[in-house]
Amino acid sequence: MEQPDQPTTTDALLEGVTMNREERAAMEVAEAARDGAEGESFAGRLFMGRYAPGMIAPFPVQREEDRRIGDEMVRSVTELLARDLDPDEVDETRTIPDEVVEGLKTLGVFRMKVPTEYGGLGFSQVNYNRVLMAIASHCGSTAVLVSAHQSIGVPQPLKMFGTEQQKQTWLPRIAQGALSAFALTEPEVGSDPARMTTTAELSEDGSYYLLNGVKQWTTNGPIAELLVVMAKTAPKMVRGKQREQITAFIVEAASPGVENLHRCDFMGLRGIQNGIMRFTDVRVPAANVIWGEGLGLKLALQTLNTGRLTLPAACTGMGKQCLSIARRWSADRVQWGLPIGRHEAGSEKIAEIASTTFAMEAVTWLTSHWADEHRDIRIEAAMAKLFCSETAWRIVDQTMQLRGGRGYERAQSLRTRGEDPWPVERMMRDCRINTIIEGTSDIMRLFLAREALDPHLKIAGDLLRRDVGLLRKLRALGPVAAFYLKWYPSQVWGRWFPPRYGSRGRLASHHRFVDRSSHRLAAAMFRSMVRFGPKLQRRQVLLGRFMDIGTELFVMSVVCAYAETPDAQRAGAVALAGVYCRSARRRIRESFRGRSHREQRGANTLAGDVLDGRFLWLEEGIIEAPGAAAAPDGAPEPVPMRMTGTDSVPR
Repeated sequence: MEQPDQPTTTDALLEGVTMNREERAAMEVAEAARDGAEGESFAGRLFMGRYAPGMIAPFPVQREEDRRIGDEMVRSVTELLARDLDPDEVDETRTIPDEVVEGLKTLGVFRMKVPTEYGGLGFSQVNYNRVLMAIASHCGSTAVLVSAHQSIGVPQPLKMFGTEQQKQTWLPRIAQGALSAFALTEPEVGSDPARMTTTAELSEDGSYYLLNGVKQWTTNGPIAELLVVMAKTAPKMVRGKQREQITAFIVEAASPGVENLHRCDFMGLRGIQNGIMRFTDVRVPAANVIWGEGLGLKLALQTLNTGRLTLPAACTGMGKQCLSIARRWSADRVQWGLPIGRHEAGSEKIAEIASTTFAMEAVTWLTSHWADEHRDIRIEAAMAKLFCSETAWRIVDQTMQLRGGRGYERAQSLRTRGEDPWPVERMMRDCRINTIIEGTSDIMRLFLAREALDPHLKIAGDLLRRDVGLLRKLRALGPVAAFYLKWYPSQVWGRWFPPRYGSRGRLASHHRFVDRSSHRLAAAMFRSMVRFGPKLQRRQVLLGRFMDIGTELFVMSVVCAYAETPDAQRAGAVALAGVYCRSARRRIRESFRGRSHREQRGANTLAGDVLDGRFLWLEEGIIEAPGAAAAPDGAPEPVPMRMTGTDSVPR
């Protein structure tokens, strides 16, 4: 792996705060994995107080020929699944019928992302996500089967980073039906790849690697023919420091030494094939390294930039299904003389479900179009994932509240007693994983924070780094002062005197709010950097609030642009956008208020006391859940696990 000769901008933080060895290694590995894309993204500009609505207007429109291709596939998939797949039976039996999988293969669903020259369909990201949206609206487990295989499994990284020989070797096999999986997470490693323990040792003659380790939550692992496996290879010295090297390999699942130890069973998505995989002296040819030694984590993160876009599409499909259920139920169910949707409490829920589903659709289509245009979308993709996963959970919760006891009752029970078998209970269980999978919401906020602070670190990095001498700091002081003496007043001015946006019609006030709030956000982040210095990276709650504000501003911008397209205006989308934006403005104001430093410090102290066992008396009076249960006879050897709030599962 080619390493930079000069320190990266985030080295300023690494040198400015005390870290243990594992923390520093994690930061260095993550920083090395950045894709190095230059230029500002639309969302990135918001964090610097530069609102540029022209970057997303006019809203991109799918080409007519491409739309027809997508229409045909969506129609075919919809007919197949509506006729042959009972998602409640999948949930009950934990099995997607073989005939359904074969039917999807016949339609070409598993080769949508394989280029046509290798036997695939070569779908655009827009059409791919249209299909995933339809599948997810019906059966979440089937959507995950398709997505895990193509979005982050072998097809996507191979298409992006594989050699021509590798593509000719494996892509035709995938086009013919071979399923794939992606193995990164380990029992002790979720979002901290620096602690990875799976290793790949190069043979003396350099012809193969010996792969050893255990991977956890590998979706499609038990049924895959091909696996992308991340493993540590020999470390390298970079600028006098030993740096971890993580490498991506294509592994044949039939290779000797590959074992599926356990198929995991989850609260939702019960039909997915998700396993704990063990690799014992698995011989992997050196030719199976994707992109290059040491580039594995960089490959994984860049693959996820596009790969995680299927999650917003799936969330939008679920939101649309919730809207359909909520509309039909709330129009027909009468209480106290009125349909429940006509009561103010019901109307509020209906409005939120409709407007936020519209917002998810807008974000999904914008980021999908930008992916097809090969734009740098790492910030927007993370925001899309964060927003849609959090929003879908709110929508399902509101739908269940509207349905009352029937929402909590399983669909099969409803069907048996003659009620509409709307699967809100199953949808809630399936939906919950979305805020965890492909990077938890907390990890998305930390990722966004790193990107949001990067422009400041490029400007003022020398003043923050400990290894920079006094003379160099003094030289840096002039340019830094010159920039901020001009930039900061412009944020204050922009907050109080933003443009009027009169040409934006009914949405002008929302554009003005985004402009004004982006200045307020940029100034607040800068003040926090001045106040906390390098220790700001420890203020995760504060940074999380800033990232939530930035994400809301991004979504408001996209919603307005989407509503301003001619097709959307005919459908009354401006009204949907207005309701969504007013709700977002309320959340943004609340986030700006947030907690005081004293409140947060008190919460941190209390949490420390709880962890130290000073409140064990508060746990008295319960039957404590066992910490570890004995494995049943014949069960595979248990694998030690450490569940944390930042583990990314199940991938």
